[in-house]
Amino acid sequence: MSGYSLFRTALLAKCIPTHLKTGLCINNVHRIPVCGYAKKVAAKGKGKGMVKEEQKGPEVCKDTARLTTHAVGVNIFKQGEDPKLKSPEEYPEWLYQINLGPVTNLHDREPDSWEYWKRLRKESILRHNRLHKGKKL
Repeated sequence: MSGYSLFRTALLAKCIPTHLKTGLCINNVHRIPVCGYAKKVAAKGKGKGMVKEEQKGPEVCKDTARLTTHAVGVNIFKQGEDPKLKSPEEYPEWLYQINLGPVTNLHDREPDSWEYWKRLRKESILRHNRLHKGKKL
């Protein structure tokens, strides 16, 4: 690291024009602080300098025969296959009674039900969070 310095020497010349043909020039030597950053090294392997590859999502199955006979994407293991779909009679009755539509509003529910009070509490928490968003403690 010979020759490395936090300061660089600069020669500054100040010339003052005079009424004569020649001006008066004063040479000053100044030490200017300079931040000498290290050169970037070419990255090998993993590191900050590497360009990250985009992560790929799961493969989308477009085979209609497989989509109608298997529950595609349900298998969470690296090995094995997706489970085969059973006939509708083999599944429990409550599975077909699940509400998959939009959530009902608070005024549409019975005030004495557990779902009403649960939804009321959730909406009040969301309202409180919206009102206090951005406020410092």
